[in-house]
Amino acid sequence: MPSRLAAMIRKEWSQLLRDVPILLILLWAFTGAVFTGGHGISSEIRDYPIVILDLSRSPASRELLSRFRAPYFKIMRLLDSERELIAVLDGGRASLAIVIPPDFERRAREAGARFQVIMDGAQSTSATIAGAHIATIANGYGVELLERRWRETGRAASVPQIDARIRVEYNPNLLETWFSSLLELLNQVTMISMLLAAAAMVREREHGTVEHLLVSPLRPAELFAAKVIPVVALVPLAALGSLFGIVHGVFGTPIRGSVALFYGVSVLYVFAMASLGLAIAGVANNLGQAMMMLLLALYPMVLLSGAFTPPESMGPLMRYGGLLSPVRHYIDLGYQVLFKGNGLADVWPDIAGIVVLGVVLFTVSIRRFARLVR
Repeated sequence: MPSRLAAMIRKEWSQLLRDVPILLILLWAFTGAVFTGGHGISSEIRDYPIVILDLSRSPASRELLSRFRAPYFKIMRLLDSERELIAVLDGGRASLAIVIPPDFERRAREAGARFQVIMDGAQSTSATIAGAHIATIANGYGVELLERRWRETGRAASVPQIDARIRVEYNPNLLETWFSSLLELLNQVTMISMLLAAAAMVREREHGTVEHLLVSPLRPAELFAAKVIPVVALVPLAALGSLFGIVHGVFGTPIRGSVALFYGVSVLYVFAMASLGLAIAGVANNLGQAMMMLLLALYPMVLLSGAFTPPESMGPLMRYGGLLSPVRHYIDLGYQVLFKGNGLADVWPDIAGIVVLGVVLFTVSIRRFARLVR
């Protein structure tokens, strides 16, 4: 048995190393995809294009407008009329317009001034974040005007003040690239593990060599192991290379925890995902069908993982249903170990979830695989 299995594994390695498209996908997944994912996935705004219609043209309005600056906002134009404003927004040359009324300075000195914000809500997330920034700017400007008025009347000491000092642990500068690059790496581990295992099985069908496997002395368990072992050996090592080369090397994401613990759990996780990939390949006739079925299985797992929406914000059904997603346990473990430096005592529930789901996927896959090669 060991000699048969070793020969089959050598054959799988040889086929994998000769499959140029798969190698290019593997190379891109752990380099270019992680790099672009770190830069491209962001919930923060940068250089948000705005236009200004200042009907007041007063020192007070200029002081307010001076606060709309980089890196969040970029003033594209100073407009002269409402007709020009409508043309700019309808033409998509700006995403937000600020309209300051003619009596802005007088109202700022008396009761309270207002200005209008017109947003292009086509990109709702960016518009919401931009609106929150503008609300913060307006609030800060209003507090300064209030303090200035109280100082002029000699009662500045009566102004209540709150000195809020927010400390963000693990990511104090709120760098989005720390989160997005690591998330992309963990997602690529999931996708590539399933893809390589499925491609190895579908390749046999497309090349017409399934019949050779059926008449070989190899047992189903040996064939299954030969398909999975190269994936389990290759993907975790590629993930470590991407972790140190891209996530930590390029983006400067700190690695605070045990890399050995992360690698060990990654091996278990890749085995589970490769088992799922083989199960899917058992019902696919070609690689195109396998890819479509992989995406069909991957998207629900990722959406229920809590990576984009906290589980606490989901409905009860989605929140508890997410526990059936191996991706949720793996992402939670990755952030806890690598970001927070947590050890085995803190992440054992996620490890248990990966092991239990891995056993289930392995059982389903090996039964399906055994029926396929009989």
